[in-house]
Amino acid sequence: MSHSSNLPSYTLFTSKLSRRSFLTSALAITAGPTLLAPQYSLAQSADKTLRIGYQRYGTLIILKQSGLLEKALSSAGWTVKWSEFIAGPQMLQALAANAIDLAETGDAPPIFAQSNWPDRLVYIGHSGPAPLGEGLLVQKEGQIKTLKDLKGKKVAFNRGSNVHYLLLNALTQAGLTASDIHSVNLTPAAARAAFETGQIDAWAIWDPYLAAGEALPSARLLVNAENLSPNRQFLLSTRTFTEKNPDTARRIITVLSGLKPWAAQNQQNLVHALTSSTGLEESVIQTALSRLSLDVDFMDTETQAEQQKAADLLAQSALIPQKLQIQDMIWKG
Repeated sequence: MSHSSNLPSYTLFTSKLSRRSFLTSALAITAGPTLLAPQYSLAQSADKTLRIGYQRYGTLIILKQSGLLEKALSSAGWTVKWSEFIAGPQMLQALAANAIDLAETGDAPPIFAQSNWPDRLVYIGHSGPAPLGEGLLVQKEGQIKTLKDLKGKKVAFNRGSNVHYLLLNALTQAGLTASDIHSVNLTPAAARAAFETGQIDAWAIWDPYLAAGEALPSARLLVNAENLSPNRQFLLSTRTFTEKNPDTARRIITVLSGLKPWAAQNQQNLVHALTSSTGLEESVIQTALSRLSLDVDFMDTETQAEQQKAADLLAQSALIPQKLQIQDMIWKG
């Protein structure tokens, strides 16, 4: 039987992520300063406005800062509207609801989305691996020295996110399962507060919050994603959008593939912008950026196989109700 934390102020993780719990948690977590984009009809989105969901850190906010996409699409009559989200699961819920046209998440959210909405979303591209950009932090003076020591401990993570998959892999490597730990579903800000006050023993988190956590005097990195997960970012759209706008979908990936030189040439301004958007120290952003892959390309067989492995583990862990075929969600355009 799964353990659960008795922390009263946080939403607790249950071992099975049902369609209803996925939707409910997505709506609940999105409340606050980060707004869920409003629902749009297909007729409303026919005005050549490309609606992009992004997080405060990652490839898409760098694209937003660059202005490169607006320049590339303006000649075809497109304008770009950006909407901020707190995490990948919430963004994909908005994508499935046709509130946005493009989103970027880690490895696990698209798999949960495919389970809930089998025919709505498609992968259109991916980044290179960034295994140093996610990890498990533990209390420096705590009892956790190895992955096996996680047994019976309170571990916080954002349910349905990339670190959910990282944690499952870490537990598997240690011969443990999710039922061996006290799982606590927290957003990054809430998890950091709980970690700093000692209410949790470990925290599975992604950059730049990982880099910020590593800088805490009370924290120690137990493990990053090396040998556990590639930690790629995935570009996703709706099947409807890509079928109607294949040239635009291809242009998006082409523009993203040229983002790396822009980021190198504008690093100081980029660090300043991301420092402002996240509220984190410049040194933290610099560390995170050094671990972020800006190598973006269309989906390939290697990356598809990695995602299939992740989907299989989530099915084996009963987090999705049945096995999925990732190839069914790959855009063939």
